[in-house]
Amino acid sequence: MTTPRTQHLVLPGVLTADQAAATVRGILAEQREDGAIPWFRGHHLDPWDHVEAAMALDTAGEHEAAERAYAWLARHQLPDGSWHAAYADGAHDDVQDRGRETNFVAYIAVGVWHHYLSTGDDAFLDRMWPAVYAAVEFVLRLQRPGGQIGWKREAPEDGGADTADALLTGCSSIHQALCCALAVAEQREEPQPDWELAVGALRHAIRRHPERFLDKDRYSMDWYYPVLGGALTGAEAKARIEEDWDRFVVPGLGVRCVVPNPWVTGGESAELALTLWAMGESDRALGVLQSIQHLRDPETGLYWTGYVYEDGALWPQELTTWTAGSVLLAVAALGGHEPTCTVFSPDRLPRGLDPDCCA
Repeated sequence: MTTPRTQHLVLPGVLTADQAAATVRGILAEQREDGAIPWFRGHHLDPWDHVEAAMALDTAGEHEAAERAYAWLARHQLPDGSWHAAYADGAHDDVQDRGRETNFVAYIAVGVWHHYLSTGDDAFLDRMWPAVYAAVEFVLRLQRPGGQIGWKREAPEDGGADTADALLTGCSSIHQALCCALAVAEQREEPQPDWELAVGALRHAIRRHPERFLDKDRYSMDWYYPVLGGALTGAEAKARIEEDWDRFVVPGLGVRCVVPNPWVTGGESAELALTLWAMGESDRALGVLQSIQHLRDPETGLYWTGYVYEDGALWPQELTTWTAGSVLLAVAALGGHEPTCTVFSPDRLPRGLDPDCCA
């Protein structure tokens, strides 16, 4: 039965009220008592996908569960403001990858702003502000003179050096996170002019200087993320999506993760749908979401990660919380859930200072 809290998660050909509730229960079933949300129980947790799943819980009104997820992050933040790239799903949260990836670290700002917009809880924002501030400061220490942000700090056993190479997908996600961080700062009346400069420089690099990023154009995320992260808007966004639509979209099945592999994935497909919604193309977004319902597991309400269509095989054999989370977020945006619409709408977030005006 739909309620005012979840009616925006009902979408024809994608989710009925019962199916939406089942997907939410599926994520909750994987969340640990301490708030951690691993990919699935027994696998691992990374900070970015943990936040994605927590945001999905907020779309369904599961605010207490989402808040526990953010509290887990705050407890595990490292002294330099970062998190490790991967933690084992176990009683001791053993670290599986001691590298610290900048887009993973930055994404807390998106989740915290989304949760605040979902709840209006000023006390939560006060508690999480130190974690958001420290995370952003860590990320910006890896920003290069050209505006792009190095993608990771190596693990201590590997020397602990900052990687100068920048990833377009990661930097696009960081762009959205910095805009959300500025929104948090504005709400708290704590201006951050250095952040405003940093996000403008990053946006300029994404828009004008593709040579500053590693060449990963085989990956669909490098195609749509500059739009999803809000760096490209309007005619620039439309031109980018149209240019490679036929290269990445498999009609009736979803979006390829990487070309030329015959493999569509639920996460990339849902993110493309969210991208299309942000561009004002809700009909096309709906079609993409409808095309991946073959990945839905009716027993758990979760979604398989991907499908190798030449072999007719689900692969890998895993039902991930972040895939389900990305579907719920895309559905929530199409359903008009205001907090989700806000964090994925570039015109509803602070933009910082734009050097393009005088480039």
